[in-house]
Amino acid sequence: MNSGDTGFLLVSAALVMLMTPGLALFYGGMVRSKNVLGAIMHSFVCLALSTLVWVLWGYSLSFGGDLGGIIGGLDYLGLKGVGAEPIEAFPTVPHYAFMIFQCMFAVITPALITGAFAERMKFSAFVVFVILWVTLVYAPMCHWVWGGGWMGSLGALDFAGGAVVHMSSGASALAAALLIGKRRGYGHEAFIPHNLPMTILGAGLLWFGWFGFNAGSALAADGLAASAFVTTHIAAAAATLSWLLVEWFHRGQPTTLGAASGAVAGLVAVTPAAGFVGPMAALVIGLVGGAVCYGGVMLKSRFGYDDSLDVVGIHGLGGAWGALATGLFASTAVNPNGADGLFFGNPAQLGVQAVSVVGTIVFCFIMTLVILKVLDAIMGLRVSDEDEVKGLDLSLHSETGYNLT
Repeated sequence: MNSGDTGFLLVSAALVMLMTPGLALFYGGMVRSKNVLGAIMHSFVCLALSTLVWVLWGYSLSFGGDLGGIIGGLDYLGLKGVGAEPIEAFPTVPHYAFMIFQCMFAVITPALITGAFAERMKFSAFVVFVILWVTLVYAPMCHWVWGGGWMGSLGALDFAGGAVVHMSSGASALAAALLIGKRRGYGHEAFIPHNLPMTILGAGLLWFGWFGFNAGSALAADGLAASAFVTTHIAAAAATLSWLLVEWFHRGQPTTLGAASGAVAGLVAVTPAAGFVGPMAALVIGLVGGAVCYGGVMLKSRFGYDDSLDVVGIHGLGGAWGALATGLFASTAVNPNGADGLFFGNPAQLGVQAVSVVGTIVFCFIMTLVILKVLDAIMGLRVSDEDEVKGLDLSLHSETGYNLT
């Protein structure tokens, strides 16, 4: 074992953990004041609930022995056999360190989806949804890409979760938005974010934590981690500016929400590529990613679905662009364990990345739709009209976010 690698991975896990409370603030500021606690509760509860699912069976289904390229076995059920000693696949860090680092990815991914159904979903249905989704969608996706499953065997490159985290949450968010339906008054009333300083703070925490998300995925305190750190920051900066420029041109004014959204879009886009591309490629990925995700957010009004907090446009489209961009810009000069992309003489890699994009979106959309349909039939997904008008903070949690009297 290597103490430097171990310390780096544990700090990275802590940074990724901080991203979920950061997401709570990011989402919490974007909803109306009567739903701020409901939105924050979604992320905070995922921190606890997804952790228990992960340690009891999720980690085993993700990283246990491969079963037909589809799912992991029960080798690590209840963390059996997971301890302080390293394992062959990760020889320089304790098994515990790798497990808890991966746990934080499983925590934030269902929390991302909650932005699609913010302000209208029953809390009881949300709790059951998270348990089922982590088990039936996240764990298979994680196994496919990183646990010895078919997508990794195909040669798909996903350094830190373009498919596992972002495309999976984006496709699932679309299924949720379509099935649960629009908020009352959507398209007729103004749904104005109630606290944009909170959203900016959340975006800053996400940007900060993302260094653990991407650089930590090197699983060692080495040059590859430094490279991923640099590409992560460059892409986020580029996407912040490109989103603002497109928004300025399109709407006549650059907005604070646009700056925060652009930063997250760049971080999403570079996630699958962070450890496979150089700085200038990251700059291009960020510039294109900011513009693509802005366009994706604009499309929701044209197609008529209510993705409350833009999960589909930012995480779904951003993750897809990042995966395809990896197929363009990946270079073995950056990471010998990866592959060259189209611009480095290997056009086949772009095809592999495209297959991974289609496979991820189709699987996650259909499975999420099935989960939600079953839950809707058994317990119902939406709060009553009266509770929605009152706000989820009072109707579901008997609290208010602010007392200004």
